[in-house]
Amino acid sequence: MHSIHNEVPALWRTEADFGSHFPWLILGHVVMAFFLTLLYARFVPAGGAGAGAMLGILVALVYIGNDLITFAVQPLTTKILGGWVVGGLIMFAIAGAIIGAIYKPEATRTFS
Repeated sequence: MHSIHNEVPALWRTEADFGSHFPWLILGHVVMAFFLTLLYARFVPAGGAGAGAMLGILVALVYIGNDLITFAVQPLTTKILGGWVVGGLIMFAIAGAIIGAIYKPEATRTFS
C-alpha cells in the first residue's frame, strides 16, 4: 500500500515524521487487539477459531463504514479505499481466528 498512499502525499506524514509517531501505530493495534479479545470473551461463548474469525469479520465491517465515511470527506483514491477494506477484512478475520484458537474460557464451576 506504500506506493498507493504516495499517490496523495499531502494526506500523510513524511517518512521521518511517521517514524516518530510509530509507537502510536503500535499502541493502536494493541488497543484493537485488547478490545477484540474482550468482545470475543464476552460474546463468543462456544469459542473456536472459526467463531473468532466471524467476530473479526463483523468488527471489520464496522470499520468499513468508517472507511467509507473517510473516503467521502478526504480526497483518497479508490485504490486506498479498496486496500483498507480488503486489508481490514483480512486483518480482523486472522486476528479473530488467532484469538479463538488461543483463548480458553475458565471452566464454569458448579457447587454441590
